Amino acid sequence: MSDAQLISAIAAGDADALGRLYDAHAAMVFGLAKRIVGRLEDAEEVVQAVFSQIWRDAARYEPSRATVAGWLVMLTRTRAIDKLRARTARPDANQLVDPAPILERRLSDAATPEALVLTHADAARVNAALEGLPPEQRRFLDLAYFQGLSQSEIAEQTQTPLGTVKTRMRTALQTLRAALST
Repeated sequence: MSDAQLISAIAAGDADALGRLYDAHAAMVFGLAKRIVGRLEDAEEVVQAVFSQIWRDAARYEPSRATVAGWLVMLTRTRAIDKLRARTARPDANQLVDPAPILERRLSDAATPEALVLTHADAARVNAALEGLPPEQRRFLDLAYFQGLSQSEIAEQTQTPLGTVKTRMRTALQTLRAALST
């Protein structure tokens, strides 16, 4: 089944379809969440929140607005930023734990060799598309999607007019969409 068909099945209440979507995309969701929140425990909570939201809101997915992978990235980014903001509101929860041993075990236990190859191939395509962007566009995307800054915060931090930030980010996302759709 394609990702869009899985979403339709999830909207109809098919828990197996959710499991297949999770198997196909959990590594990407976890990796993005981990990069944004920085802590293993928080990244795991983000993954759970994203797939719980998919279960609840699958009927709201609009294929004309984004691919399923794009929708997952948007949901992950949103939930990860929410987690960062919640952590900032609770400073006592900011103790860091070394995630390397746990992450290595999770990756070796969770993925088949075939899935790892596909995940690495997808990551290579995304990295190549990102490398094709002009440095300023890539920098703004990094600040927004991986550091969780709003466009206003990016404008303030980079001393760039807000309209310029918005234009560069929109252009960058359009370029990425075109590069990844081929």
